[in-house]
Amino acid sequence: MTLRHIAVGVDGSPTSVRALDRAAAEAVRHGVTLRVLYAVPDRDEAEPVLGYAVSRLSERWPGLPVETVAAEGGVVHALARESEGAALTVVGTRGLGTVAGSAFGSVSLRLAALVRGPLLVVRGDHRCDEDRPVLLGLAGDSDLRAAEYAFQEAERRGVSLRVLHSWSHRHVTPELPSLTAVRSPGQERMVRESLAEDAVTHFALSHLRDLHPGVAVESHTVRAAPAPALLTASAEAAVVVVGAHRRTGVFGPRLGPVTHLLLHRSHCPLIVVPEG
Repeated sequence: MTLRHIAVGVDGSPTSVRALDRAAAEAVRHGVTLRVLYAVPDRDEAEPVLGYAVSRLSERWPGLPVETVAAEGGVVHALARESEGAALTVVGTRGLGTVAGSAFGSVSLRLAALVRGPLLVVRGDHRCDEDRPVLLGLAGDSDLRAAEYAFQEAERRGVSLRVLHSWSHRHVTPELPSLTAVRSPGQERMVRESLAEDAVTHFALSHLRDLHPGVAVESHTVRAAPAPALLTASAEAAVVVVGAHRRTGVFGPRLGPVTHLLLHRSHCPLIVVPEG
């Protein structure tokens, strides 16, 4: 499938204007059309907001191909439909809908559980076009789509890629100090687990390193819970990329705790990549 557009949701709020600007920059970076969507009960109400968006884009990005969509119904499902075949879907963290910002009503949270391609969640006024690296949160071989996107994103931006693989070893019952230099069984097991986890990053990324030789990669394996580790590292990143392993619950698809936390508290924009 050829990806020919980037989709962005707007509603006229300052947050959606920031999302519009970020989506335009991404469309230029990807070399694709920007599709601007406004979801309203009556399509006749969309003209002022979409007209302003087109005017702003033509002034700031005069050569950018732009399409507009006035979609009837809810913004979450409208953007989820637009994400089919999109190179990227872009949304702000607040402003899209009357209940945006609450844990259950957050558009970005609900959209991340439904989107069919990569989702960029724009947070505040974070400057992400400097020399800051792309940050990849890697759980293991199951995050290959997110890893591939992170390499491509670093290549598009001309920056380095920082990979953070986080794990917490199982509790080991304290043992009496050994009277010899030989490690105890518990210590040996911990060493084996550490070596195995360190190898995850190497094997998961080796093929992508070959495909993107121009991307400088810095890998770190930390023994800590992944969500706090990524949250801290996001303060120094241009954008953080994570894979979404969605589970079906009583109320529909649900996100894992790492993605959930970053959607609400990441210091930089977040790209969520569905992993199946």
